[in-house]
Amino acid sequence: MMVHLLLYRLESEMERSMPRYEPVIGLEIHAQIHTASKMFCSCPVVEDTGTLSPNTYTCPICAGFPGSLPTINRRAVELGIMTGLALNCCIAPVTQFARKSYYYPDLPKGYQISQHAHPLAKDGYLDIPSGDGSLRIGIDNVHLEEDTGKLYHQEGRTLVDLNRAGVGLVEIVTLPELHSAKDASNFAASLRLLLIYLGLNSGDMEKGVMRFEASVSLRREGSDELNPRHEIKNLNSFRALTRAVTYDIDRQTEALERGEQVSQQTLGWDEARGKTVLQRGKESAADYRYFPEPDLLPIPIDREWVDHLLRQLPELPQARRQRFISEYGLGPSEADVLVSDQSLANYYETVVGLGVVAPKEAAPWIVGDLLRLSKEIPLQSVSVYPPPEHLADLIDLVQQGDINVNTGRLVLEEMVSTGREASQIIRDGDLTQISDEATLREVASKVLADHPRQVQEFLEGKHQVVDWLMGQVMKDTRDRADPDVARSILLAELQDQCE
Repeated sequence: MMVHLLLYRLESEMERSMPRYEPVIGLEIHAQIHTASKMFCSCPVVEDTGTLSPNTYTCPICAGFPGSLPTINRRAVELGIMTGLALNCCIAPVTQFARKSYYYPDLPKGYQISQHAHPLAKDGYLDIPSGDGSLRIGIDNVHLEEDTGKLYHQEGRTLVDLNRAGVGLVEIVTLPELHSAKDASNFAASLRLLLIYLGLNSGDMEKGVMRFEASVSLRREGSDELNPRHEIKNLNSFRALTRAVTYDIDRQTEALERGEQVSQQTLGWDEARGKTVLQRGKESAADYRYFPEPDLLPIPIDREWVDHLLRQLPELPQARRQRFISEYGLGPSEADVLVSDQSLANYYETVVGLGVVAPKEAAPWIVGDLLRLSKEIPLQSVSVYPPPEHLADLIDLVQQGDINVNTGRLVLEEMVSTGREASQIIRDGDLTQISDEATLREVASKVLADHPRQVQEFLEGKHQVVDWLMGQVMKDTRDRADPDVARSILLAELQDQCE
């Protein structure tokens, strides 16, 4: 016993003496700008370039032909400024494009037009959910650049498709203020939602409209030192981001505990094997040999232009969530679900705006029942959500007592599947709620007569059997009985048998 105690104390002392490490994570987010045309030419922007024949939306400019000259897409710049404003950044009075000298096989010019010394916006922040509160993450800068093409590896050959080359990108660079894979994923999800609300793109990461790069390093707890980092490239889902960051934190921790040094590296993420793979040593800014883009003049951004774009900003997710809670009386979880889908939040506000039902009454039907049905019913059999006025009418019928809640859910399922109105479904199915006391008393008497054992259990003090008997009443009335009236009558009938 004494030996075990000594070993336990020795192990505890060793654990306390071992250094503890804190992850330090910064993110770079590349988001496509879905303007009508590309960043520096008039070629159309198509979200899902995989549906196009390769190299059909190209021209001498985005294909990098010698002698071709770029022209700046004004709307892309405006959306970049609006992104900076939404992220509480300071907008630069003058912004300038630069050439980033780096060879990509799918970058036809051999360099990328990006921004470096004079980005569009700097020094902002985004508040994200974390635990029971929120966490403020600093934004270093927001800048514009152009996307690359896409490589396809087939039968020992590598083919290039330039349909995506030259599509505008907003790149958002955070400060290294994230300290867990979960917070990194929360930041990415919050930013994605904000960009959807801004109309920058659809947020559909399966189509590559957003991609993440995570810089991960470790330092001793309590230290402010920034150590060499691993940069993990081209993460195209929250799952990949979470898994890659978690894996690299574990790998760096093990290396440091063995007394090894962590070197600066650029890594890829192998989703199938669940591990990072070395791509190259990490470059510094000097390796890219930035210099001002000679074919594009600096862009002055005056206060009047910024104020005009500020007025165009939509209500952003956090503000909308707070309004749903304060104005409509919704719970935080209901508000979160609605705001997380912009079209769903718009649908909810349209239903509420009709003035037929109270905001608090409408929310559960949308957050609970409609979302459940959208997952349960095969997609091809669902047209769209019912027209807002049809859903409002259904909720109103339930509130008035024409049908009960259970019947209302069945009617809603029929509405979603067929597109028919609630009143028509209720009329054709003879689904009107039964509230007549004489009718319900007859049903209750029959249920008690058919189930004497359960009645005896009630008489012996097992009052929970009432719920089972109520189920039989609802079954016999095809769920049409008014639950409150039926329960009252059932209890009265049972009490009569006690006397």
